[in-house]
Amino acid sequence: MRVRQLTAAAAALLLATGALAGCSGGPAPARPPVPAPVPAPPTAVTGDVGPPDRAAVREGGTPRWALDAAPATLNVYQPAATADSALLAHALYPSLFRPDEHGRPVADPDYLESAECTPPGQQPQVVTYRLSPQAVWSDGTPLSAADFGAQRAALSGLDPAYAGNRPAGYDAIDSITEGAGPHEVKVTFRRPYAEWRALFGPLYPAAVTGSPAAFNRPLTDGPEPSAGPFQLSRYDPAGGRVSLVRSPNWWGDRPKADGIDFLVVPAEGRLDALDQDRLDIASLTAAVDRAGSTPAAPPTPAASASASGAASGAGSASGSGSPAATASATPAAPPAAPPAAAPEAADRALRRAEALPGITVHRAAAAALTELTLNAARGPLTDPAVRLALARAVDRRRVAGAALTPLGLAAAPLGSHLFAGDQDGYRDNSAALGPADAGRLLDAAGWKRPAAGATRLRDGRELALALLVPAGSATARRTADALTADLAGAGIALRTVAAPAEAFVRDHLATGDYDLALFSWPAGPHPAVEQRAVYAKPRPGADGALEAGSNYGRSGTEEIDRLFDRAAAELDPAAHLALLQEADTRIWQLGHSVPLYQRPDLVAVRSDVAGAGAWGFGRPRFQDVGFRGP
Repeated sequence: MRVRQLTAAAAALLLATGALAGCSGGPAPARPPVPAPVPAPPTAVTGDVGPPDRAAVREGGTPRWALDAAPATLNVYQPAATADSALLAHALYPSLFRPDEHGRPVADPDYLESAECTPPGQQPQVVTYRLSPQAVWSDGTPLSAADFGAQRAALSGLDPAYAGNRPAGYDAIDSITEGAGPHEVKVTFRRPYAEWRALFGPLYPAAVTGSPAAFNRPLTDGPEPSAGPFQLSRYDPAGGRVSLVRSPNWWGDRPKADGIDFLVVPAEGRLDALDQDRLDIASLTAAVDRAGSTPAAPPTPAASASASGAASGAGSASGSGSPAATASATPAAPPAAPPAAAPEAADRALRRAEALPGITVHRAAAAALTELTLNAARGPLTDPAVRLALARAVDRRRVAGAALTPLGLAAAPLGSHLFAGDQDGYRDNSAALGPADAGRLLDAAGWKRPAAGATRLRDGRELALALLVPAGSATARRTADALTADLAGAGIALRTVAAPAEAFVRDHLATGDYDLALFSWPAGPHPAVEQRAVYAKPRPGADGALEAGSNYGRSGTEEIDRLFDRAAAELDPAAHLALLQEADTRIWQLGHSVPLYQRPDLVAVRSDVAGAGAWGFGRPRFQDVGFRGP
């Protein structure tokens, strides 16, 4: 599992309803008491696929599945990897653990008989994997410790010749050895690492990771070693087709379909393709959200990867979130606000999708958190009191309703920066903001309201802020309108500016050229390592200037960093979760950002296709995908 990032087109893709562990201790600084949070049950839709009924799925047939683009690699750890790379990789390669519908990592019995970790407090930490004796690569070679060792060497960062991203955790491994037999692998860690289940998913054969040349190789139309229910049979990027067929060496449940054809169909053409019976499975997230807008530029590889499967209808692709990186460029003038017609066009597109004969539109809350990020390094928001007042002024339930209700999803607001509402471990920690209302906080900070309904003033300056949103997004427009009304009630004037996908991060988030920004982050089952960089305290660079990295809010504390580090090294599940809840509480008190809702996910599936839909935190079980019938 990799640390989250948001680059280039990712902002629009993730919002679109269109993705370091170290040990430190010491006492935390004293803080004001916080009202005890109340654990909240999941309120969002966890998935819309339905229970698999393999007996009702006939043998044969080839479902047609929409891609954004033919991926340049199936190695999700390459910088060129996309969400489509991850979707295909999960059909072709082992993941020892799969996220269930609530984001809990569950051992996949096709690959893993058991995995045991030494008890908390026992050093060194050793994880013993017992692999299925039947699990083999497509050439008949069994999965083994050699594959684990090669992947660790490639991803540990020790050899810069591997031109790959650096997933967290591989650098914590001290050694990998064969255990009691060829199907047992022992992984010894040099320091405690709580998120060990995130490693080796996907697992690649040593032939792919054993040398820099093999690791860095782009995908070609030739044999590709795999160990899944399907194998690659055709790679035709010019023709926009990637085809899979049943693997003859697969040992698990026999795939129902003969194969799967993945076809490149841009979002703006998917409704037509479904209407013309050229697709069976297609994400409509972007097709609905951006209906009526100018087609966006193709996503960059890193951007698509961080979408975590959103563009492909893959749900959460836990191997596809990219590592933290910083984009840089000169600021650009913000473009005009999004067109007022965007929500109406989105409504028409959704009605058309629902009316397509033989098509069912599945809905779920995706594994992505839409947040309002506050730039603590600019203007009035440098004052923590103003940030807290703004957070108090946002009616998160009303905002969630404005964004989700038009799409047929429940208005489920978020109360956590680290967990989705349908995720195991979720707790609403928003009470950490305290009981004071926004008006009193702003009065105390010197921002006075001259008259009822007027914008607040201090030293003759209005409390007016700009809200950066992805251009052409209907959901962004609806959310921005709701936020504008909320903040106006507190005397804060809000002006919406829209940035195209290619400029959103490069010219605004990365450079700090914004006041407030609306975008989504992928949510995964391992927040201690996946989300640390988003809230890490900015550090001085070589030139003395603060380097924000992936912390676009530009606020952080040593205490929050320590809490993440301690959680990443805490092997006791209850203590691990408690540290994360404490970190989330401190993030609320910092006024870093305001969680709003989970990004919606819409997936169109032909009515006679089984095993497909909107997966939420889950992931397709490709051997169950097929056609209903005798």
